[in-house]
Amino acid sequence: MKTFAKFFILLPAIVLTIVAAVSAQTEGLKKSELSASNAAGISNDTLFSFESQKSGSIPDGWTNESGNWEVKQDGENKVLAQTAENRGMDFNIAVFDGAIMKDVELSVDIRANSGNEDQGGGLVWRYADNKNYYIVRFNPLEDNFRFYKVLNGRRIQLESADATVPKGSWFNIKVIMTGNETSCFLNGEKLITGKDDTFTKAGKTGFWTKADAVSDFDNFSLRGR
Repeated sequence: MKTFAKFFILLPAIVLTIVAAVSAQTEGLKKSELSASNAAGISNDTLFSFESQKSGSIPDGWTNESGNWEVKQDGENKVLAQTAENRGMDFNIAVFDGAIMKDVELSVDIRANSGNEDQGGGLVWRYADNKNYYIVRFNPLEDNFRFYKVLNGRRIQLESADATVPKGSWFNIKVIMTGNETSCFLNGEKLITGKDDTFTKAGKTGFWTKADAVSDFDNFSLRGR
């Protein structure tokens, strides 16, 4: 009887411990890098940081399609950096392999570090391969925010808006695409809306820069709609 009495006294503490452990695990998943196996059914907001990833290499679950993408230390934080200094119409692309989506809401923080030909960068989605996908990007050198498609390797401008961001500061890009309708936001302000029917199938998502644009990316938010 004494044993049973002790068990019932301890039971509330045991339950609270289990609940706390489950809550901590759930919160960790929301803000961690998800592998391909557990990201396939993303429907809620999921924030990707790079804190647990090894510096000097592409994160787990990502592919370095072109350019040079690697995790680096940025103060007390880790970011995904594009460090190649290419030329002309070379596009630098890192793709997340963990989810194939058609209708999406994507967001990322970007900092333009350097570039003589080009600066900044942006997001890609409905990515079929490195010659076919959508992009939205901000270029601090040109002070413009643009929505493109890349079709058979040819970049085609769909929409453009003038915009400025203080030099060397972080900026946020968000895109929402449902069906053929797209809305693009810079630092929370909707600057672009457009329609296009070129890519109608689900694809991957990821990051993009052009030529010698050396940039950092962090806090990638991914949501299927």
